[in-house]
Amino acid sequence: MARQRTPFDRIEGSLEYIGLLRDTIETTKSEIQKEVVRAESERAERRLQALHLVTYNLERLSRHIDSSHRLLNDLRTLRRLLLDER
Repeated sequence: MARQRTPFDRIEGSLEYIGLLRDTIETTKSEIQKEVVRAESERAERRLQALHLVTYNLERLSRHIDSSHRLLNDLRTLRRLLLDER
């Protein structure tokens, strides 16, 4: 039985996916920032605390995704060097 191909069979596919995640995280961060402003104006303390926690976790996720992007890029470069693809 032949193995099905996925977008992750190649480093480039994984890099593309990570890029989409980065974009989504950035969009979400800006949406959450708008919610923070709204919660501040409404003096919704509990909601504001929750939104700050969301912001913190999005920042952490963003750093992990950036790190993954750099690692994948390094692997792609090493593969090219090893296989004389350049």
